[in-house]
Amino acid sequence: MSNRLKSFLSGAGPALGLALVTSAAWAEEAAAPVAAAAPLAVDTGTTAWMLTSTALVLLMTIPGLALFYGGMVRKKNLLATMMQSFAITCLVTVLWAVIGYSLAFTGEGAFVGGMDRFLLNGLDKGSMALPNPIPESVFMMFQMTFAIITPALITGAFADRMKFSSMLVFISLWLLVVYAPICHWVWMLDEKGAPIGFLAKMGVLDFAGGTVVHVNAGIAGLVACLVLGPRKGYGTDNMAPHNLSLAIIGAALLWVGWFGFNAGSAVAADGRAGMAMAVTQIAAAAAAISWMLAEWILRKKPSALGIISGAIAGLVAITPASGFVDPKGALIIGLIAGVVCYWGATGLKHALKYDDSLDAFGVHGIGGITGAILTGVFAVEKIGGTAGLLEGNGGQVMTQIYGVLITLAYTAVVSFILLKAIDMVMGLRVTAEEEREGLDIALHGETVH
Repeated sequence: MSNRLKSFLSGAGPALGLALVTSAAWAEEAAAPVAAAAPLAVDTGTTAWMLTSTALVLLMTIPGLALFYGGMVRKKNLLATMMQSFAITCLVTVLWAVIGYSLAFTGEGAFVGGMDRFLLNGLDKGSMALPNPIPESVFMMFQMTFAIITPALITGAFADRMKFSSMLVFISLWLLVVYAPICHWVWMLDEKGAPIGFLAKMGVLDFAGGTVVHVNAGIAGLVACLVLGPRKGYGTDNMAPHNLSLAIIGAALLWVGWFGFNAGSAVAADGRAGMAMAVTQIAAAAAAISWMLAEWILRKKPSALGIISGAIAGLVAITPASGFVDPKGALIIGLIAGVVCYWGATGLKHALKYDDSLDAFGVHGIGGITGAILTGVFAVEKIGGTAGLLEGNGGQVMTQIYGVLITLAYTAVVSFILLKAIDMVMGLRVTAEEEREGLDIALHGETVH
């Protein structure tokens, strides 16, 4: 090695070393944004919980709702009523995969989604449900089960009298022009978790479906029973449930499935999901007791139908609040919901003389409205990130009321238009003779002996 080169290395060595270190540090810093931008890894624990929750929510419709509603109708309509739940499960599954999911959970518009996932195009094994660390296929399936049970709940309001063909057409249209947009309004977020839907931007709190599912289905059911008119013999004939044991089994399955409904809506296996599960159980039990006591006081006997109806009322009311309230709030919400829904299913219905066959509006509509508003009262900032009235944020109650009123108005108007249009084109109601004979034989050629 020449003396000149030795001299250069000797003098420049420290500077060269510093340059190399600085360059390495710069390269590491430059690479940091790339690492941060890497795809979010699948959280296997959360994914396992969401797979379980999806199965639990599907259990709510088949067999839960099918048995619950089936046990409460007259025997001659048992199969037709259970058939509605089963057929809706099949119909909505296909519609959700074709276009419903895309309308609800894609796009950047505040009111309705786009066509990015038409026929589930682009949804593959590696697709992620950002901002959630789960595969998009799991999220799509979880939301599908919500889309299934919501229109199925409506059928309780018009049980015993709608044509099966007309029911299928109504449910198909209602899913796409009512459910999917409202779902987008409340639950559509961007990849960073910021709200896109306009009700979400307003600050409306709905953890698991108080407005999207229960107010939505309850109001649609009320409109449907008003458009169809009462059942033949309503008010004079005996229309008592033919088999309450089926209804009790159905209610029990709904209760168990509801843990997937509410705790699953955390889209995480964490403390918030655990709290959602706890408050769901507490509110359901409290509402069952308050309904039972109200009936016991006013009618002198506690009924099996009353206690299971009360439990469902509590589950409905806690649904929007389940990710925002603590056990004390859940207890009060449940106690209030049981009494209010008892009034809705008895006093209000009889005063206004509408025939809501299985109290879809009395339980889901009234319960959903009650729970949505009370969410604004009892929300705890440490649990859901938003304070309610009791923590000094009285404006949240008004925000909740706005959300309810907007959902109510949109659902009522569009449901009315759909029902009247279908009635003009193909008719809504079975004939008087078919209604007297029973829908099992008249529409399906089957019967239960």
